[in-house]
Parts: sequence; C-alpha cells; structure tokens
Amino acid sequence: MSVKPVTPAPDLSGKIALVAGATRGAGRAIAVELGAAGATVYVTGRTTRAQRSEYNRSETIEETAELVTAAGGTGIAVPTDHLVPEQVEALATRVDAEQGRLDVLVNDVWGGEKLFEFDKKVWEHDLDNGLRLMRLGMDTHAISSHFLLPLLVREPGGLVIEMTDGTAAYNGSHYRNSYFYDLVKNSVLRMGFVLAHELKQYGGTAVTLTPGWMRSEMMLETLGVTEETWRDALAEVPHFAISESPSYVGRAVAALAGDAEVARWNGQSVSSGQLAQEYGFTDLDGSRPDCWRYLVEVEEPGKPADTAGYR
Repeated sequence: MSVKPVTPAPDLSGKIALVAGATRGAGRAIAVELGAAGATVYVTGRTTRAQRSEYNRSETIEETAELVTAAGGTGIAVPTDHLVPEQVEALATRVDAEQGRLDVLVNDVWGGEKLFEFDKKVWEHDLDNGLRLMRLGMDTHAISSHFLLPLLVREPGGLVIEMTDGTAAYNGSHYRNSYFYDLVKNSVLRMGFVLAHELKQYGGTAVTLTPGWMRSEMMLETLGVTEETWRDALAEVPHFAISESPSYVGRAVAALAGDAEVARWNGQSVSSGQLAQEYGFTDLDGSRPDCWRYLVEVEEPGKPADTAGYR
C-alpha cells in the first residue's frame, strides 16, 4: 500500500478553535494537537479543579488548556455542560466577544462509557442509562451546533468535525454494541452529513471523524497498562496491537484544519488511519495504524493478531 510522505506540520497560527468535550481522551489530544499547530483553542467540559462530573475522574479542562499552551498554542478553559443551552449560549457569547469568529468546531462530547451495556437487547438495557446516553451523545452536539455555528459561518472556510465511533461504511453493516450505543454513534454520522449541506453555501465544511481502537485514559486503566506499557496487554488482548494513541486522531484534526482544500471532504465519514494515508502524519511511535481495515480483514475472520501491513 502506497503512503504519502510525511507532510509539514500544519500552521494554524491565528486560527480560533473550540473543542467541545476536551477534558480527556480524544478531545484532550485534539485540543493539544491544534495548539501544537499554533491555534487558540477553547476547551470545554464539566470537570474542573473545583468540581467533578459524574465520571468522578481526575482529568480537568484546566489541565487540557495548560497542555495546549505548553504545546505552543493558547489554551482557554471554559467550564460548560453542553446539555444546558444557557451555558452553551454563554460560551458562544464569550467566544464572540473575545474573538469575533470561530474557525474550527470539534463536537466531541460523549460521556457514555459508564452507561452502555455490551450486547444487551433494548428491553434488557437499563432504560434510564440508555436515554441518558442518547442525551449526552446526541443532544449535546445539536445544542453546540445551534449556538456556535453562527460564529463559524461569518467567514468562508469554517470547519466542523463531528466525532463518533466507526465509519459510515463500517457502522452501516455492523451492530455496534447495543441499541442505544448504535443509535448515538450513527446519529452523529448523520449530523456530519446534514451539516455539510447546511454549511456549504457559507463556504464551510463538515466532516465526521472516528479514531480506531484508542488508548484513552479509561481504556488503559481497564487493561491495567499505561501509554508506555500498553503492549503488555497484548498477552490477554492480542488484537489490541492495532490500537492507537489519542494523539493520532488529534493529528488528523489538525491536518484537516490546516488543509486549504478541506472542502473536498465535505459530508464524508473518515478515520484517523485513512487521513494518515492522505496527509502523511503518524502516531506517536511513527506508525500509521489502520484499525477499521484491520478489524474487517483480520479480527472478524478470526485470524491471529498480526498488524503487518496495517500499521
């Protein structure tokens, strides 16, 4: 498989970005990679140094903002519950007052790891958790777009990235974990498609993006490893060999944001691995994992774990 050579790092100096749901995981890494390219990045979430969300985890949006600044950008933490319209409206008002525009919006709010139940039928799944999952994974994106997109369409070239799990091609032929999970992740795919139509007349672009098997903080803890020792988990979970760091999808977002011809992706569903082939960026270890192709061609047929040709 031919691969484009590594391209120069994108220059996002002067760009204004907002990552909704940047406390941890993909959102944090996306914010940091945008900062590394020189952007000013507003980072939002519910967990601050003063209070925690229902996740009850230690990561905070203030830490994310500091990482953005340390990477070379300007990080601005704004505590926001994206299920509360008044808070998102206040966020939009602040960005407008301070910047007058928004160039990149990343809708990454999720919050559902503790709510969905693998392989539970809709009548078996806890209903309150399922409905909460749908609100966190869908309503938050809609509310954010409603209030923030008026800033983005003021000038041509705006970019919206809807973060989900799975490409349209993969999800279109696969059952995704449970009724509620499947609905949420596929709804976000449709959001990106719809926004592409609504933004096009303003010179804007909407893309739906998925990481592969991502080594988030929670995933690493579940497997009892760290980012430095993640390969120790392969004895128990061999196919984890195709996993990728959150920085990989962060670099995918930065590449899109720095592409003067990003409109060619309008309305498309893409993955971190696919964009790595296009733009030439790599994961932290210098590899280019292509998780979704691996899942279909290696794991699903029951072949032994072997990432040769896939990273």
